[in-house]
Amino acid sequence: MDTEADGPEVNGTEAADGAEQWAGITPDAARRLVIAAVHAFAERGYHATTTRDIAGRAGMSPAALYIHYKTKEELLYRISSVGHRLALGIVRDAANGGGGPAERLAAAVRSFVRWHAEHHTTARVVQYELGALAEEHYAEIIGLRREIDGAVRAILDDGVAAGVFDVPDVSGTTVAVLSLCIDVARWFNPAGRRTPDEVGELYADLVLRMAGADGAGRP
Repeated sequence: MDTEADGPEVNGTEAADGAEQWAGITPDAARRLVIAAVHAFAERGYHATTTRDIAGRAGMSPAALYIHYKTKEELLYRISSVGHRLALGIVRDAANGGGGPAERLAAAVRSFVRWHAEHHTTARVVQYELGALAEEHYAEIIGLRREIDGAVRAILDDGVAAGVFDVPDVSGTTVAVLSLCIDVARWFNPAGRRTPDEVGELYADLVLRMAGADGAGRP
């Protein structure tokens, strides 16, 4: 597959990786800082990034950052919380959608993968900087991850009960499915051969094969 892309730069409120996902963060300065932090963390890693780095990317002074966020960790928590809630919504929508288990599993994987590709910079931070969160924030995010896990596991359980899936280990398969989807954020290159939609279709087919779905739900 194509190699991982470098994180894009941020200029003021501009971001190449889906700034619309941060629309709910106000005021504008707080939103600019979140977008700047996403790209700084994705490029340098949480621990190597300073508050001065983040403020500079946002076109602000370091002192101005502390008006909106008390610590660098608070910025990471805001990013992680928004990202995980978006991911949970995507998976839940598919899990509660129409069709049989195969169609719902394909829809969940297709949408989850597409988000990780379209928002690969954000997703790298959301998925791979989790260990830097403070204990109480980490516990909250782990709870959201368990809900995501539970939504996918419920689809697999439904498919096994209906005789649609051949999955001896539902829990292990759930982990494998989510790991496969999440890894897209690590390698996806927007200049590569496949679009986010194409990657989503590819992975949906792979996961249905993994579940032994015999072609059901495939495009």
